[in-house]
Amino acid sequence: MYSLMHGWHGKLLRVDLSKAKAQTEPIPKAILSSYIGGRGIGVRYLADEVPPEADPLGPGNKIVLATGPLNGTTVPVTGRYAAVSKSPLTGTVFDCNSGGSFGVYLKYCGFDAVIIEGKSPEPVYLHLTPEGASIEGAKGLRGKGVKATTDALREKHGKSARVSCIGPAGENLVLFANIENDYHHALGRGGLGAVLGSKNLKAVVVDAGEKAAQVPTSVAHPDALKVIVQEINKRIQASPMTGKGLKIFGTAQLVNLMNAMGIFPINNFQQGTHPEADKISGDAIIEQIFQSNTACHMCPIACGKLTRTGTGEGKGPEYESVWALGADCGIFDLEAVTNANYACNELGLDTITAGATIACAMELNERGKLPAAWKGVDFGNKDVLLPLIEKIVARDGIGADLALGSKRLAAKYGAPELAMQVKGLEMPAYDPRGALGMALAYATSNRGACHLRAYTVGAELLGLPKIFDRFSFSDKPDLVVKLQNGNAFFDSIVACKFTGMGVPDDYYSRAVSAVTGLEITITEAEHIGERIWNLERLYNNAAGLGRADDALPPRFQNPLQSGASKGHVPPMDIMLNMFYEIRGWTDEGVPRPGTLQRLGLKPLSKEA
Repeated sequence: MYSLMHGWHGKLLRVDLSKAKAQTEPIPKAILSSYIGGRGIGVRYLADEVPPEADPLGPGNKIVLATGPLNGTTVPVTGRYAAVSKSPLTGTVFDCNSGGSFGVYLKYCGFDAVIIEGKSPEPVYLHLTPEGASIEGAKGLRGKGVKATTDALREKHGKSARVSCIGPAGENLVLFANIENDYHHALGRGGLGAVLGSKNLKAVVVDAGEKAAQVPTSVAHPDALKVIVQEINKRIQASPMTGKGLKIFGTAQLVNLMNAMGIFPINNFQQGTHPEADKISGDAIIEQIFQSNTACHMCPIACGKLTRTGTGEGKGPEYESVWALGADCGIFDLEAVTNANYACNELGLDTITAGATIACAMELNERGKLPAAWKGVDFGNKDVLLPLIEKIVARDGIGADLALGSKRLAAKYGAPELAMQVKGLEMPAYDPRGALGMALAYATSNRGACHLRAYTVGAELLGLPKIFDRFSFSDKPDLVVKLQNGNAFFDSIVACKFTGMGVPDDYYSRAVSAVTGLEITITEAEHIGERIWNLERLYNNAAGLGRADDALPPRFQNPLQSGASKGHVPPMDIMLNMFYEIRGWTDEGVPRPGTLQRLGLKPLSKEA
């Protein structure tokens, strides 16, 4: 038995923008114990309430913002929150999570989740306090960027308020628009910013006022939690990655390593290494533009880097951004890449899809597929980055095509094979020919190509927690399934995955047990993650996705011709068959009845 007073508030806020109405509802105990929070709760409510065939930008779609049971406790790296919706870019179930402090302040307001539905006839923002919620007019915020919007709302509601908002990209329904919180933290990928834009919702303000941090999350076993927290902190500091590497160089420390391993994608994945990669590396960032470190709530790692160029300042760029806006476009000018990163953050645009779509356009142009209006969109041309980002956000001219993402862009111009994507989501900064586990992880990710659903790079290249042969394939389906299940649980508690580089998984299941009073072993945590993963798969199946969508672009059937990963290709059919068998799915990628029964799930109809 457990009390909802430990770990959770046991209630959600339902906001109907069509009726300008907000009301609280209880969250059933069964949902909390079976799905925990964050991603899990969001997926459960989406599957129950949004038909799989719903238009992602129509009023029938909903978006769920959710915290986890560790938010507001002393457990490190638990300041995150999750968002779940149906993606306008991929048409799949989609979850994101973001750092900063917004998630903790949402928890301070007394809710475990917020469900946003309907559409407002006018631009509005949601103002949430411990006393309730109000829907306020936002006409004056229309067209403003993330900083101006956040500044205006904090000026109105006080500096203790935290803001999550969209920029012009979301307002203009760019299919890869982000939601940004705390100025420069993103609910990135998949276009959930466009979902808010379609609902005329500019921002969510969580305003706990003087009660902030005075209503901490109740803990069932505080003495046990204290010991676990001490051990987690000790291991974070002892790890070379979390105690030193990320703190000193940030995520961009990976540039030189991935380049040396031959899996740093260049020119739309045409090569895997480049002699100028060090110009946009973590070393270069520290030497040339670094100002200071920044950390999310309750995070001792402090991997964030505040930076300044000759014309701007902000946060980052992170590893994925220097790659997407830099190497993938054949650009190795750190200042140009950083200024493009600043623009994406301020305008509310996903840097990975923005850069990857521009890179796709560059190859289309290289191959003579584009008309004269695209002149100058060439690999290595740094001068086109900022103008193209501005055109994307405004959906102006060629920007209207780019705003649809690489899959739609390449299909329109007759070369769909040049879009480096899975299920419509652009692939991140690891060439799958040099890490076969990553190949399978990309192909089978429920939200499309994503390194964070199962970060096999940790095992295949970093030796965390132990080293795997990156070119072997027989051991990768088991590894991918285990990581997918574990990460689904982690996204539901909601914590930062960087801790996995130094802290064993069972420490966080023990922390959840100490906070909630539930007995959650590492085996149970993986079982919960497996339940979430299969529910997502059921939703995608009902939306029309299956085995054919668990595939990499044709380019990866041909080996790289140079670098440390040359000569290899992932045997996708063999790995996929093994993966489906381990998952308990049919040959077409549909969960079998026995699998559903074991996980306590039921098939989804097309009408949620």
